[in-house]
Amino acid sequence: DVQLVESGGGLVQPGGALRLSCETSGFKFVLYDLAWVRPAPGQAREGIAALNLDREIYYSDSVQGRFTISKDNQKKIVYLQMNNLKPDDTALYYCAADFQATRGWLSPQSYEYWGKGTQVTVSL
Repeated sequence: DVQLVESGGGLVQPGGALRLSCETSGFKFVLYDLAWVRPAPGQAREGIAALNLDREIYYSDSVQGRFTISKDNQKKIVYLQMNNLKPDDTALYYCAADFQATRGWLSPQSYEYWGKGTQVTVSL
């Protein structure tokens, strides 16, 4: 079965940094498009970072210049390095994957497989 398990969330002060990890199994990792997704409070999920099978990377305007998505094909792990965190970054962060993300790289509708999320809280 396909599994995605996020980790690395926690409480951090504004301006701090966290590195999220998503351990995967049950699919051909190297052939899949990957993304990190989060919801705003009371809002639908939004894609914030994506890395496709061609190693192309996309970011939302809200995290551009602060977050970095990467992957390790040997370990089958996708990472999200988050720097200069802001209170508005507080959210449950999800890892997502799809064989062919046809609805847009940053569209949650593009991805079939999801983890259960890891909580990030940015506060004094």
